[in-house]
Amino acid sequence: MSDETEQLSFEDDRGTSRSTWLAAGLVAAIVVWMGSGYFLPSGSEVAPPPADKRVEAAVTVTRSSAQPVTLFFHAEGQALPDRDTSIRAESSGDVAEVLVSKGDDVENGAVIARLSATRAEAELARAREELVRAQREFDNASQLLDRGVATADRVSDARASLAGAEAAVTAAEETIRSLEIIAPFAGRIETLSLDPGEFMQAGAEVGRIVDNRPLTVAIQVPQQALRRIQNGQTAAVNFITGEERQGVVSFVGTSANAETRTFLAEIDVANEDGAIPAGISAEIRIPTGEAEAHFLQPSTVSLSPTGRLGVKSVGEDNVVVFHPITIVRAEIDGIWVTGLPDEANVITVGQGFVNEGETVRPSTAPEPLEEPAQETAR
Repeated sequence: MSDETEQLSFEDDRGTSRSTWLAAGLVAAIVVWMGSGYFLPSGSEVAPPPADKRVEAAVTVTRSSAQPVTLFFHAEGQALPDRDTSIRAESSGDVAEVLVSKGDDVENGAVIARLSATRAEAELARAREELVRAQREFDNASQLLDRGVATADRVSDARASLAGAEAAVTAAEETIRSLEIIAPFAGRIETLSLDPGEFMQAGAEVGRIVDNRPLTVAIQVPQQALRRIQNGQTAAVNFITGEERQGVVSFVGTSANAETRTFLAEIDVANEDGAIPAGISAEIRIPTGEAEAHFLQPSTVSLSPTGRLGVKSVGEDNVVVFHPITIVRAEIDGIWVTGLPDEANVITVGQGFVNEGETVRPSTAPEPLEEPAQETAR
C-alpha cells in the first residue's frame, strides 16, 4: 500500500446556492409588501365624515291646536233607597187581620195589620172605672176638708190616686191605638211576616218598608278630587240596567274613610215611577269645569328619561321638545291632555327614536281622505 494518501475534496453545487438566495428574496418581498400599508397611504381610501355632522332623523308631525273641553269626574256607585226601615209591633196581642201583602205600595200612615183589641178594651174599661172611683174619692175628701172634718193629707192622697187613674186611662187608650200597625212613610213592602191569629210581642219586627222615590246613589270621592265636588252639581247617572237619569249632588262628606281615604258623596236621582230598583250599580259622571286641552292619540305619548309622561313636538329650528302632560279626559278614540302650548307640531311617527334637543327632519302627516257620501236609496 502506498505511503501517500490521496486527499478527498468536496465542491458546493452552484444550483443549491441559487435556490437559497431565491427563497430569501421572496420572503423579503412579502415583508416589504405587507408593511407598505403603514408607510404609503392608499389612494382609494374614503375620508371619514366630520365628527360634528350627524344624520338628522326623519319624523312625521301633525299640527295640533288646543280646544275647550269639559272635564268630568267619573266614579262607580250603588243605588240606595231614600228610606229603608223595619216595621215593628208597638203592642202585644194576637193578629186579627192583615191588610196588605209583600210587594204592595202603601201610602204614609196606611194600616198594614190590626191586632186583637179584646184585652186592650178590657184594660181600658177597668182603667175608666178606676178613674171614676178616684174622682169620687177626691171630691169627697175636698168637701170634708172644706167642712173641717178631713185633713189636707187625705186630700193629697186622693189627688195622687186620681192622677194615677187618669194616666192609666191614657195608657189604655194609647194601647188601643197602637193595635194598628201602620206604615211610617210611603213606600213598598219588601218583607212581611204576619199571619192572622199569630201572637205578636211588643217591639217585634214584622216587616220592612223601602222608599226608592227618589233614589240615593252613593259614591266614594278620592281626597285629591274632593274640592271638585260640591252640593248642587248636576250628574249623569247610567245604571247597569240601561236606564240613564240626571241627578243632583246632595251631600259631600267631610270625614275620610280610615281605610280607603275616600269621602262619601250622595246623588239624588228622581224615580217617580219606581222603575229603577235599589241596590244596583251605577256609573256617574259629574262635570267639574272646562280646560284648554289637545286631543291626541295614545300612541303619541312617551316617557322621559326620568319616567315623566309627556309628548314630543318639533319646535324652532326643527329641534325636538318634550312637554310633560296631564291626561284630563279619556275617550274611546283618543285622550285630552294639557301641558302643550296652544299650537304644537306633535310628532306622531318616529317619536320613539329621537330625544329632546335633537335636530330632526319633520314632514307633515297627510290629511285623511274623506269617504265619499253614499247616495240615499230612493
